[in-house]
Amino acid sequence: MSIYQHCINPSCGKNYDIAEVLHRCPACGELLDVQYDWNKLQPPKTLKHFETFWTQRSEPHRFSGVWRFHELLPFLPPEKCITIGEGQTVLQRTAGGVGTYTGLRTGKLFLQYEGLNPSGSFKDNGMCAAFSYGHFVGAKRAACASTGNTSASLAIYSACTKLMESVIFIGSGKIAYGKLSQALDYGAKTVQIAGDFDDAMERVQQVSKELGIYLVNSLNPFRLEGQKTIMFRVLEALRWEPPDWIAVPGGNLGNSSAFGKAFIELYQLGLIKKIPRLAVINAAGANTLYRLYEKENLRWNNGDYNKELTQKFYAAMDAEGRKASTIASAIEINRPVNLSKCLRALNFCSGVVREVSEQEILDAKAQVGAGGFGCEPASAASVAGVKKMVAEGIIAEDETVVCVLTGHQLKDPNATVAYHGTDKNFYEDTLGKRGVKSTPFANRPVSVPNDIDAIVQLLR
Repeated sequence: MSIYQHCINPSCGKNYDIAEVLHRCPACGELLDVQYDWNKLQPPKTLKHFETFWTQRSEPHRFSGVWRFHELLPFLPPEKCITIGEGQTVLQRTAGGVGTYTGLRTGKLFLQYEGLNPSGSFKDNGMCAAFSYGHFVGAKRAACASTGNTSASLAIYSACTKLMESVIFIGSGKIAYGKLSQALDYGAKTVQIAGDFDDAMERVQQVSKELGIYLVNSLNPFRLEGQKTIMFRVLEALRWEPPDWIAVPGGNLGNSSAFGKAFIELYQLGLIKKIPRLAVINAAGANTLYRLYEKENLRWNNGDYNKELTQKFYAAMDAEGRKASTIASAIEINRPVNLSKCLRALNFCSGVVREVSEQEILDAKAQVGAGGFGCEPASAASVAGVKKMVAEGIIAEDETVVCVLTGHQLKDPNATVAYHGTDKNFYEDTLGKRGVKSTPFANRPVSVPNDIDAIVQLLR
């Protein structure tokens, strides 16, 4: 087989046909990779090869920021790959402002803005790949558990293509209205259960198995194939020169896992010589990876990571009744399904994990917005984490750093309005109860009488 599914557990390592719809290894329960025998395929000899497609943007698969790199994720024939125009994203070099805020030298911070995707978040990169595979194997319905962005992405692909119905599981009160409005508007069947994302994730897996519904959460290995292309576009924008660091928010750990796989494959193919370091940033209120990796010293260990340690951690979390809680709703997850793949990525990319507070997230978010690329709170965790790591001396001020901004500002406008607004009750309900004590970068509206002279005097 030149393309197959492979269990990432080295002590198991079983392979499965590409046509088998699996999300975990049937033999051992570990996660699966989409694996390629590059000796039987035709990968590009240089990344500059992809520049030949820049003049072919009238062709949908060359326009797509995912399928433009088809030769690096060739699990389906090109004609079977579905696109709605995903991946038209921007890598912005910061000239000051937020770059100075992090402590990096001018021009060293880059923001990879995934909010420009059709559904407003990075999820479309993976969803077009998972959706394409689901249609290829004949699925009629697709399901996901979601804190918001995954549901919006699945719903928009279903609405635009009419190829599969979408079913979305959300926890009670655990989704931002900006995201929920998308799923509802796009016609998805939305199931709200009593519980949080981790509860919804457990139930959607059970229901999908019982009813034969195709699951598109990030434990789906084809989702992560699409998410690899975020890093391909970063390299493309940097003219194929890897940065020193990639910083990404950590929730279900799909992005960090996908990025690690991307760099592993690029390095093995000889397409890059340098491996960027990876920084995964948790919110303090949903910090499973930080606690396991930095406090308990959980490591990949060639695939033999300490599963007993992880199980004990989750058992203690349940005994304490500890639930994920953060204004960064997109990463409000206590049981990341891609933990093992993320550990592999951290190992290969000499990674670091940090946690940041609500205050740090929102201050960083305000700085990002002041530069013209408004993002949802979870996105700003990457910037807040870089600021912390520069202060700690882990990232040098002259190193090149790419922060992934995962979602658009309007995904969660309440946090933005509460931070910048003047309604004290709204601020207290939205941010104050979460321990946000100040808004040092607020851009408050100014009240003025309905009088031309007063307005002129204000603006003079």
